[in-house]
Amino acid sequence: MKFPVPGITTALSAVFILAASVVLSVPVFAAEDDQVVATVDGNKVFLIDVKEAQKSLPAQYKKVPFEMIYPALVDSIIDAKLASNNARIRNLDQDPEFKKQMRRIEDQMLQRVVLTQEMEAGITDEALEKSYAKLVKSFAKKEEVRARHILVKTEEEAKEIIEKLKGGADFAALAKEKSTGPSGAGGGDLGFFAKGQMVPEFDKVVFDLKPGELFDDPVKTQFGFHVIKVEERRKKEVPPFEKVKEQLRAEISQSLGAAYVEGLREKAKIVRFTLDGSTVPDKPKAEVKEKKKP
Repeated sequence: MKFPVPGITTALSAVFILAASVVLSVPVFAAEDDQVVATVDGNKVFLIDVKEAQKSLPAQYKKVPFEMIYPALVDSIIDAKLASNNARIRNLDQDPEFKKQMRRIEDQMLQRVVLTQEMEAGITDEALEKSYAKLVKSFAKKEEVRARHILVKTEEEAKEIIEKLKGGADFAALAKEKSTGPSGAGGGDLGFFAKGQMVPEFDKVVFDLKPGELFDDPVKTQFGFHVIKVEERRKKEVPPFEKVKEQLRAEISQSLGAAYVEGLREKAKIVRFTLDGSTVPDKPKAEVKEKKKP
């Protein structure tokens, strides 16, 4: 992959400027022995600054070898520091609007840092194992069915197909001949699926049928009229721990974050106002908790 470091285009230059600005807006603490890659009026630019800028690049530029993209990133950080230093000389850092935006950025960064700490502290191997055990237990109650269907436009045509099937006709052959659905080419085979994956009208019928059983009546849905036959039933397979580990981690993180914020709310005194400035009556905390109970 070629990468035009010399003579960067305007659009690409903007990408590097954005990456550099992200580094400058988020303090990066370099180790004492970190390599200095440049100085700007005596202020040091460290290798870690360049690596952080690389992380902020769009995906297609992250694939470029670091050695190739390094000079352009260093230049972008130098340019950003020159501009920010000049802005301070002009006292733009004292502008009320700038201070207001910085307070907003600071609030967002502090929120991110504290939530990350709370979540990382709570995501232990034990927590992941407990969450997986809960998932395994829930799967014990879940069932999947493998069904076939033939989809047609009218109820009359569906009834005719049902009569042919009762007379011994082959379901797969009729599905290939008659079905207007995409599964028709495969003999109407829908594979295995769990409750909730099909439209409600279909679900209601299919999970009450036994293996090998044909439903006696056409089933109407938004797609047309279905002739339904169940082939097999089985317990839903539990996915391996490694396959769902990141999903479990995300769910635990979300739960921990919500609990942390809720704990802060319970301890805080919060007053809300309407658009006309009047106070919004606060509900007693006991009442709020009561409503959250299932």
